[in-house]
Amino acid sequence: MSSLTVNYLGIPMASPVIGASGTVGYGLELHDYIDMKKIGALSGKGLAPTPWKGNEGVRVAETTSGMLNCIGLENPGAPYFIEHYLPEVRKLPTVFIANMVGKSVEEYAECARMLTVPGISALEVNISCPNVKEGGAAFGTDPAQAAAVTRAVKDATTLPVIVKLSPNVTDIVSIAKAVEDAGADSISLINTLLGIAIDTRTRRPILGNITGGLSGPAIKPVALRMVWQTAKAVHIPVCGLGGIMTGEDAIEFMMAGASTVQVGTANLADPTAMERIVNEMDEWCDKNNVKDINEIVGTLKD
Repeated sequence: MSSLTVNYLGIPMASPVIGASGTVGYGLELHDYIDMKKIGALSGKGLAPTPWKGNEGVRVAETTSGMLNCIGLENPGAPYFIEHYLPEVRKLPTVFIANMVGKSVEEYAECARMLTVPGISALEVNISCPNVKEGGAAFGTDPAQAAAVTRAVKDATTLPVIVKLSPNVTDIVSIAKAVEDAGADSISLINTLLGIAIDTRTRRPILGNITGGLSGPAIKPVALRMVWQTAKAVHIPVCGLGGIMTGEDAIEFMMAGASTVQVGTANLADPTAMERIVNEMDEWCDKNNVKDINEIVGTLKD
């Protein structure tokens, strides 16, 4: 029998598989579909200090080998989550990671303070949000801004901090190094790629926001490349995600250097996907005489 257990940021997990933010709700919706004891952790829907409404119009569009979304990070706010959801989330037999968002450095710090409560094991910081104080450019596209958010969150919490990187940059390594230097405990990547879908009958964009985030199998080669580049450049754990649909997909990310992986869009197509992927990883290990899943991390031969 192989062991799939991992220790991620000092947190024991049953497997390296984490439910990606935005695709698992707060875990409660999936509880009846999968054995949560097999899942390493869940990263909940992104939370801000106050409720966010999200975007108007059509917010999801299917694409070849993937999907676009422009939900706009709609969420009820951290205080509402803590009061109404967290008591039930704490009963789930898996680790819970709070994903968090903000429109300014101050908002990120405020949200981190709010979410530093029992039942939350780590914070995942989404830096793909636009900085309203700096003209709307995403925090994650500038090393200095990415570092500023990371420092602010680290100063505001005692929990491990995972910084989720945007792939919509020319040099992912510079961003990764900046957040590492600013104190990040781990990096997760990649977030969605920016895309557009067009209705040829109306000659208009399908999405109400015009552009949206591309996820699913179509982005896997890009995600693998960025995980491989980043894992070689930093000294903190990397969590890999982007188009993981099978256990072998997850194995590829770990060989590229990821200590843990996240499953996202697959959950929307198949609510049992995470448990299936864990089982497929276990089968792969048995077939390939791998006794401990941690042995394969970073073993890609250049």
